[in-house]
Amino acid sequence: MSIKSDRWIRQMALEHGMIDPFVERQVREGKISFGLSSYGYDIRISDEFKIFTNVNNSVIDPKHFDETSFVNVKGPVCTIPPNSFVLSRTVEHFRIPRNVLSICVGKSSYARCGLIVNVTPLEPEWSGYLTLEISNTTPLPARIYANEGIAQLLFLESDETCETSYADRKGKYQDQTDITLPRL
Repeated sequence: MSIKSDRWIRQMALEHGMIDPFVERQVREGKISFGLSSYGYDIRISDEFKIFTNVNNSVIDPKHFDETSFVNVKGPVCTIPPNSFVLSRTVEHFRIPRNVLSICVGKSSYARCGLIVNVTPLEPEWSGYLTLEISNTTPLPARIYANEGIAQLLFLESDETCETSYADRKGKYQDQTDITLPRL
């Protein structure tokens, strides 16, 4: 397995539709950076958010998830309440090749403010818009900005193809288009 460079990522995005839309350079001025980096791709967060609230005193249960635990917000900025989290999706749509595993990690600009993006894999042959969870670990409200960088994807290419891909397993989060809540 080897981590892939900007040249490989560019080729896979432009020739094989691995990332769409694809930004060929880092965009930084006045923004949380996004686009192609040396050994990864900085993804953007959309302008649609599900902000967690506990007004109903619900128990969080991934087997019986209560959708009323979220308030839906659309806009250029999302304010995450203290010690809470928000769900959103990426601006980019992904098509991961069968011999590639991608890992999503948070950006340091947000981490230095106490905002953590859940580390998650994009498995071989997974496709869709990635749903992300952003936690505010601070006792203060915190902002995130739509259409700006939120996390980085690292791409690992195997020298052999996996026996069973995410698509083969008919994974429950395959081809998601919206912010997707937990499923069984």
